[in-house]
Amino acid sequence: MSSTEHGPANSAETRMNEKKCSWASYMTNSPTVIVMIGLPARGKTYMSKKLTRYLNWIGVPTKVFNLGVYRREAVRAYKSYDFFRHDNEEAMKVRKQCALVALQDVKAYLLAEGGQIAVFDATNTTRERRDLILAFVKENAFKVFFVESVCDDPQVIAANILEVKVSSPDYPERHRERVMGDFLKRIECYKVTYQPLDPDDYDRDLSFIKVMNVGRRFLVNRVQDYIQSKIVYYLMNIHVHSHSIYLCRHGESGHNVDGRIGGDAQLSPRGKQFAHALRGFIEEHDLSDLKVWTSQLRRTIQTAEELGVPYEQWKILNEIDAGVCEEMTYEMIQNSFPEEFALRDQDKYHYRYPGGESYQDLVQRLEPVIMELERQGNVLVICHQAVMRCLLAYFLDKSAEDLPYMKCPLHTILKLTPVAYGCKVEMFYLNVEAVNTHRDRPLDKVPRDSALIHRRNSYTPLSSHDQVKRPRLYSAGNQPWLPLAPTPSALMPEGRQSQVSAAVTGSPSEPVTSRHSGDPVSGIPPHQCWIISMM
Repeated sequence: MSSTEHGPANSAETRMNEKKCSWASYMTNSPTVIVMIGLPARGKTYMSKKLTRYLNWIGVPTKVFNLGVYRREAVRAYKSYDFFRHDNEEAMKVRKQCALVALQDVKAYLLAEGGQIAVFDATNTTRERRDLILAFVKENAFKVFFVESVCDDPQVIAANILEVKVSSPDYPERHRERVMGDFLKRIECYKVTYQPLDPDDYDRDLSFIKVMNVGRRFLVNRVQDYIQSKIVYYLMNIHVHSHSIYLCRHGESGHNVDGRIGGDAQLSPRGKQFAHALRGFIEEHDLSDLKVWTSQLRRTIQTAEELGVPYEQWKILNEIDAGVCEEMTYEMIQNSFPEEFALRDQDKYHYRYPGGESYQDLVQRLEPVIMELERQGNVLVICHQAVMRCLLAYFLDKSAEDLPYMKCPLHTILKLTPVAYGCKVEMFYLNVEAVNTHRDRPLDKVPRDSALIHRRNSYTPLSSHDQVKRPRLYSAGNQPWLPLAPTPSALMPEGRQSQVSAAVTGSPSEPVTSRHSGDPVSGIPPHQCWIISMM
């Protein structure tokens, strides 16, 4: 743990030099501290970890600061619930000191380490403790958003204790009855001094959300900015229920066999064999209540057709748009566009194909899919390599640097089952041969040229001169409407780009991709309190 002080000037300079921003990062104009509130066993750590995983996935650097970790470092051996009694003065001093040390680490993370959101995961059940945090954020010019979890369902509380607390470092003996007894007494210690948020009087000016009984009802108060609305949007969509998510790619396609990327090719003979094997897998595992989702590309639809069950087509599940490189092999791209080939190896996550998308664009596009997967029961998603990587990165908490190199082989099913603080992964290979489409991370990256990389990455507008509008899909027999040229900047004569774009789209040139605009809370007036009940 670090409690180093940093001057304002040095802090700002460090943040500018070290932090790598994303589209979502630009929506935050100052660091935010998310403060969890609630009695023990109310799912605060569960929400903290999931929220942190989501925010990191959309590109907002976020970190959890769990006060229990600090307490265990200060007090090596936990004895009993007596430590949490409000009249245990010595323990109260230790607990407060742990909170102060944790807040200094929050400060270091937000001011010196490039963080934008810190999640302060603790009970924070008294106004005295929350006032201490409010003074801290005011002193450092941070924003603050409170998340209170309220639950009075004894079955939910008991299940949470048995699922999570039995394996806690506080209870190395793992004796279920003793753990349950001690932890219930610990909860009673907190109840004595618990002061819930008061939206009508004392806390009416604070920004917060109350999550009641694991998402059955919500109370939202004074949402102040874009990031706070994203937090509310996410917390209202996560449901605690038992389910599994099955991810697989389409069967092998003709383009896979030829080593070509993108396009809208049909299944190869082995791809059709996989589709048949996939039907057998579903029947063998008795997945009768399974929902099936595909993209709108033929190879996923043909795979789903073989299953003999209803399926939904999602356009946002389409493969990453490779722009002018669609239906080319990597060798062709390297020969035709050597600079682009090198730039992609330099920073694969942020690199955007000319006229196409980056992995970061794809993550942005797939956000509604993640929200639906959080709400649904068992789902099979038949998708594509880049799409599957982005979905896996969310559930497995992978970094932007690792995401583009995750292995998602053809003819393999991944079963993801959410557990307490993570995700259990099972892999099923259906014993149908296929080509290997994985391209390893380059060992020696091209030296970074900041001018080149900034010319076309995920931070620059899509309407730059190198962004060419064209039909999204084409395949063999429906060739690109533009001939390939040695470099993207030579794709068309000067002054012709807007004319051709208007001829193709019926309107002047505009961005190729757009933000999903379905956020139900992004337009909330800042001084409004509202309650939502979920059936």
